[in-house]
Amino acid sequence: MGTRRGPFKLLPSLPKKPRAKRERHARTRVAFFRYSYYDIAFKFFVEHVLDADFVALPKPTKRTIELGSRHSSDMVCAPFKHILGDYIEALELGADVLVQFAGPCRLGYYGELQQSIMRDLGYEFDMLNFAMLTGKPLTEYISVCKKKVNPDLSVPHGVRNMLAVFKMIEHLDEVNDFYLANAGFEAEPGSFERAREAYFADMRAATNEREIAEAQRKGLDALRALPQHRPARPLRVGIVGEYFTAADPASNLDLERKFLDMGVELHRALNMTNRNLRYNEKNLRAGISEYVQYDMGPTSSMTIAAARKYAQEGFDGIVHLKSSGCTPEVDCMPVLQRISRDTGVPVLYLSYDSQTSDTGLDTRLEAFYDMIAMKKEKTAR
Repeated sequence: MGTRRGPFKLLPSLPKKPRAKRERHARTRVAFFRYSYYDIAFKFFVEHVLDADFVALPKPTKRTIELGSRHSSDMVCAPFKHILGDYIEALELGADVLVQFAGPCRLGYYGELQQSIMRDLGYEFDMLNFAMLTGKPLTEYISVCKKKVNPDLSVPHGVRNMLAVFKMIEHLDEVNDFYLANAGFEAEPGSFERAREAYFADMRAATNEREIAEAQRKGLDALRALPQHRPARPLRVGIVGEYFTAADPASNLDLERKFLDMGVELHRALNMTNRNLRYNEKNLRAGISEYVQYDMGPTSSMTIAAARKYAQEGFDGIVHLKSSGCTPEVDCMPVLQRISRDTGVPVLYLSYDSQTSDTGLDTRLEAFYDMIAMKKEKTAR
């Protein structure tokens, strides 16, 4: 693929680093960007589908987003900067191949730009960009994986374990759904987080379908056994929004943890299971036909359908998360305002960029919590 400078040609030139030839590893070292807890499934995919070595990234730091922002145009969204920072740190840890699958919005085009930026910075690597293969036959995916990662890839073995990856993603999302709905009422502080981390550790260690199923059973049993102090009428909040920001704690400043610490029951329909594995745009749009007549973009129908469902089920509030300038989610906001007017359920709109701070977010969340708590108390009289 040729280098495309496009919108980055006006950026100040950066000093070139020597392009020393990378010493190849006996097994290719593959890295993904950070995306919530899905690194567990990414690890299984690399090790048991591609038969390569997974480069695990530590938790992101302030340096991560600074790296991404420094080498990005101001015109791109915050997820682009987060992912670029992740990639640079992965290359610093010795990754040979970077995997990009992000989409279904303009993030699907960002892999080529990110590759161009990192090449200009002097890094040697291959990009396994699945976004460029969307809609193509399985043989194309296999061919690219063999070319860039492992020429000896076993197709029957890989296909079988790919099905295990899908099952693992479904399991991870099932456990997270339970965690969000119940962790806010834990009797012992930190008990749910400890149980979830133990579950994650078991899932990371799983090497086959049987071990995945056993980790799931053990993890759910442990979470369900934890004592809770759940009120008779807990505050319920639904989270909707953009694919990356709404699901990734590092991108939304750990918003879910902040709500759970307030003692709120949380629900978030947006996850990889619902958006990637079980997605049905036609059915979603049929359920919101009074508000939407056409496909508005990548996560728009899910955002609106989930918000309408939460409102109809009597949730106390809805929180809409997006990165600054996310056009599809900006288009959703007038529809969410209509749903709020029709049902009386308040909606908090939060937009994130690389400069968003915890302090400002905390103030808005506390004010929103106080508002919906007072509203609920008033209706209970």
